[in-house]
Amino acid sequence: MQVTVEIYRQDAETGASRFDTFIREVDPKDRVLDVMMEIKDQDDGSIAFRKSCGHGVCGSDAMMINGINRLACQTLIQDLKGSLIRIEPLKGLKVLRDLIVDMDPFLASLQKVTPYFIPKTTAPVREQKQSIAERQIFDDTTKCIMCGACTSSCPSYWSNGEYLGPATFVKAHRFIFDSRDGGDAERIEALDDRDGLWRCHSIFNCTDACPRDIKITQAISELKRYIVARR
Repeated sequence: MQVTVEIYRQDAETGASRFDTFIREVDPKDRVLDVMMEIKDQDDGSIAFRKSCGHGVCGSDAMMINGINRLACQTLIQDLKGSLIRIEPLKGLKVLRDLIVDMDPFLASLQKVTPYFIPKTTAPVREQKQSIAERQIFDDTTKCIMCGACTSSCPSYWSNGEYLGPATFVKAHRFIFDSRDGGDAERIEALDDRDGLWRCHSIFNCTDACPRDIKITQAISELKRYIVARR
């Protein structure tokens, strides 16, 4: 089938932007990333975008495809149900060049909730075991690949860059509900803030955008209830 691919371009020095258009013959089962690589190899080698594993694990090729945040390596041409493919950078993050956005503010937000395991004792003498039931409480939020698709789909984040955002809340959920972890206090301090959980209005954009199908809005609701119960 023949498709028209419109790719957002932005000059790194001047900030001038445009859309470049390419006509390609593709297989409906091709991935958007495959088509982009073919265009870069055969038509315009200056197109800039991130990619790495190509298998939906690293999250580096998150971008807006036909108005929806997706991973280019996971999205099939046939999923788009049409012959027009419009590719843009993630919204709410500064564009550095073409489809490459500045992820530093996003990663800085993650650091505010200490996104790593903090043991309850300084030197556990043996393995800290956990039941299947205890693990299931936070199992869903362990799947986050930090692609930024959820956070950059959030209107609250678009209007306030200081807002921690859905990905940060997912990371906080993963550790707060881990029965072995002891870092609640510092995480809750960051979450229970004017730019924290309470700016979430539960519109489900983040859940819809997540390439790992994490129930993000549910996780946020669980965090809100947890914080209220501790007051």
